Amino acid sequence: MASTYLSLHYHVVCAVKNRIPMIALEWQSRLHDYLGGTIRGLGGISQGIGGVTDHVHILMGLKATHTLADIMREIKKASSSWVHQEINSQDFAWQEGYAAFTVSASARDGVLRYIANQKEHHHKQSSKEELIELLTMARVAYDPKYFE
Repeated sequence: MASTYLSLHYHVVCAVKNRIPMIALEWQSRLHDYLGGTIRGLGGISQGIGGVTDHVHILMGLKATHTLADIMREIKKASSSWVHQEINSQDFAWQEGYAAFTVSASARDGVLRYIANQKEHHHKQSSKEELIELLTMARVAYDPKYFE
């Protein structure tokens, strides 16, 4: 085979430190746009970004040369700086970790709909309940102490 062909898509959930609802509706879409631009600037493909006041969901495509940990470190660092400078919210920070799930090409549209409907979704389920459900569905082991 003369070339490399990939379909590497990730659904990432990233929470505000201590799940404090700091992402105000007034600037939420600007943050989402900034996150998408950061992903593109790093050579990734921003496919969908949404969320509520205490977390964001990102669907992105990455190249084989990318490592998810490096991309997430840069996204969180750049967006924290952006919030500090542009929104003047010096207390803003992301939690140390994140949840990431691989997404098949056939499941991308469903994940995009899920991300787009975050506001409606969280009328029925808390962010904590949502993350536990996502981890359980993906069969990811987790320590309940991090959800206390």
